[in-house]
Amino acid sequence: MLAGTADPNLIKGKLTIVGTSAVGLLDIRATPTESLMPGVEVHAQLIESAFSNAYLTRPGNVIGAEFMLILFGGLLMIWLVPKVGAKWTMILFLVFAGGSAYTSWHLFAEQRILFDAAYAVICILLLYTLLTYTGYAKEEAERRQTRDAFSKYLSPDMVEKVAGDPGALKLGGDKRQLTLLFCDVRGFTTISEQFDAVGLTALINKLLTPLTNVILDHQGTVDKYMGDCIMAFWNAPLDDDDHIYNGCLSSLLMLAEMGPLNDRLEAEAKEEGRKHIPLKVGLGLNTGECVVGNMGSDQRFDYSVLGDTVNLAARLEGQSKSYGMNVVLGPTTNTAVEDRLATIDLDFIQVKGKTEGTYIYGLMGDMEIKNDPAFQKVQTMIREALDEYRNQNFDKAAEMFKEIKVLGDDEHKPWKLEANLDVLCDLYEERIAEYKVNPPPADWDGVFIATTK
Repeated sequence: MLAGTADPNLIKGKLTIVGTSAVGLLDIRATPTESLMPGVEVHAQLIESAFSNAYLTRPGNVIGAEFMLILFGGLLMIWLVPKVGAKWTMILFLVFAGGSAYTSWHLFAEQRILFDAAYAVICILLLYTLLTYTGYAKEEAERRQTRDAFSKYLSPDMVEKVAGDPGALKLGGDKRQLTLLFCDVRGFTTISEQFDAVGLTALINKLLTPLTNVILDHQGTVDKYMGDCIMAFWNAPLDDDDHIYNGCLSSLLMLAEMGPLNDRLEAEAKEEGRKHIPLKVGLGLNTGECVVGNMGSDQRFDYSVLGDTVNLAARLEGQSKSYGMNVVLGPTTNTAVEDRLATIDLDFIQVKGKTEGTYIYGLMGDMEIKNDPAFQKVQTMIREALDEYRNQNFDKAAEMFKEIKVLGDDEHKPWKLEANLDVLCDLYEERIAEYKVNPPPADWDGVFIATTK
């Protein structure tokens, strides 16, 4: 056109705009639809809109729609984040953002309506970020609270498992099958007379530390310390499919710790010039349904366990000395481990505070002891002697207990524990002597009613 060579008829009766499109002439503009557009084309678009009466509009209801989009998306985000988690909510947010952007573009391109979804998307993204952060902060606070709450009951590894899976916890009174263990020092009153308060505290700490470590290392939970007594349980707060075996194995390992502990205490006593009295412990284990959870007052509570199973476990520990045993088991506990550990029948006893009898058993060792022919002989003879005793064949039972006493004394016993069968056999010989003078009734079931705890 500038050279005069253009055909005038091509632009006759038309509005012509002359401009440049070269980048170097600095007339390149950005528009909502193009990042690089010649300025002259922008003018042309404006003129076309004026001639065709196709202006970009923003009706009043669009503002309301944008507000409703923010409101609906925000409420949906508040509901979704706790329900499905941050990951799936982000996926849904991307779908939401993409749908909003497509709708906005469609209205702009097809109907010349300005529907600005950017505010809604930004607001909902900020809300998502806030909800995700607060949710993470809440979970971290719960994990920290859980770590603090269970650090005194569980090993560090177990605490991390509990903190990492709070859903595995059912606090506040959950019924479940547990294995309970009570461990107490025999004759502790006499031992404590040798120490002042500071020395006695040090002794208790030296005793409880290795025993507690055994419990924690085998998935146990330490409920409480009662002076020189330990109460522990298995299968809470986390599930333990082998909780009965773990409890029994822990009791054997706790007994194994007593030897090195007494050696250290003896060396200390020698240095201090005082008499050393070896520490000996008795243990009782029982398995059954209990209620476990946070118990106490609003101001102070502990994670603990309640139930008849707990009471019987405490009574079994108390009976361990009466039968000359290191470890006494309840019937459910024995049934679960008798194929993997060495156990013997002890009695059918009605412990103090109970109205019904229960069978009790002695834990004598691990699988190696169980498979020892000498142990198997003693185990069978005890069972047969008790059958004769309960059938009131007292003379036969007395003869068998005398033979058992020899097989289970310190010289001949096949197990490594301190326990021998002298006390057990003497106990039955005394009962038999009494029953010969005052026979039990014909329908006697062999139960012995304990008068002490």
